[in-house]
Amino acid sequence: MKLLKSFLLAFCLLLPVSIFAATDDDLIARARAIHDRVMTLDTHVDIPFTFATREHDPGTAEAKVNLDSMEQGGLDAAFFIVYVGQQIRSEENYRLATTDAVAKFNAIHRMTEYMYPDRIGLATTAAEARALHAEGKLVALIGIENGFVIGQDLSLLEDFRDRGARYMTLVHNGHNDIGDSAQPRSQFGDTGPAEHGGLSPFGYEVVEELNRLGILVDISHVSRQTMLDATRHSRAPVIASHSSVTAVADHPRNMNDEQLLALKENGGVIQIVAFDTYVREGGSSNVQMLVDHIDYAVNLIGIEHVGISSDFGGGGGIEGWNDALETFNVTLELVKRGYSEKDIDMLWSENVLRIMEAAERVAAETD
Repeated sequence: MKLLKSFLLAFCLLLPVSIFAATDDDLIARARAIHDRVMTLDTHVDIPFTFATREHDPGTAEAKVNLDSMEQGGLDAAFFIVYVGQQIRSEENYRLATTDAVAKFNAIHRMTEYMYPDRIGLATTAAEARALHAEGKLVALIGIENGFVIGQDLSLLEDFRDRGARYMTLVHNGHNDIGDSAQPRSQFGDTGPAEHGGLSPFGYEVVEELNRLGILVDISHVSRQTMLDATRHSRAPVIASHSSVTAVADHPRNMNDEQLLALKENGGVIQIVAFDTYVREGGSSNVQMLVDHIDYAVNLIGIEHVGISSDFGGGGGIEGWNDALETFNVTLELVKRGYSEKDIDMLWSENVLRIMEAAERVAAETD
């Protein structure tokens, strides 16, 4: 046996370097072909308030995501985010938050309906997303980040659904009337880690209304108890639109094993996010470390419950995936780790489309 090993080692050392280079080239070519065939869907791309104006042209603006970089980098679809930051809770601030949210909804519609309808379309169902992708168009979807935008007015959710919202992050940085945040903020009146002890009574109503409307409940940014409450109460699968895992990087924005297992039981999906300090404690992370989080979640709860997001425009970006142009690097690393094309298709889009369809069914059954 020792002689055989020695012979094989000597034989390999005599092989021309070009053989190994060709192997690398073959792997890259295979990854490129997979990347081109699957629908790559990023579930969290933030936009500025100047989006779809002369100041910020979504086609060419200097940003981590624009239509040019999506096309060139092979990022086929994205949830563009209606984000409004937390403020002191007051009737005036609720009104302003709703106004700001509507402005971002309008901007996304400007992009898809008036500025670039030949390049990108707005999808409000999983079927529409697939159809647009089949046509060769980029796909826009809409998510809301921070339930603060509804204040205490449950009726706003139906209006936002009609404007295209297909998920809503219940809480952002700072507690709100829906539930507790993973990151309380004293400047907004938070006096401790738990104001409601998880989801508030109003929060339970919000989850029920989101289910009725077919809007996914997003449990990123919420406290651990809020996440568990919302996940166990929701009749539709939930989404963690941009989170990673505590076991790999211990950060309050990441999810621990108890949460991941609750997500699996619910049928939901965690979208592993390329946010530097969530990927590696202290930062300085890269694509390999991002896929370490994917590996961990896949091994614990199964590949059908895991996906990918960037949080570009909201602080996201790591070495190797710092803008839409570098999207292929994520697929390449997945191929290197042994993920099949079916696996990669599930991670990039099919898992999210599946839970969108499930939310659509729950809404249809409720009506």
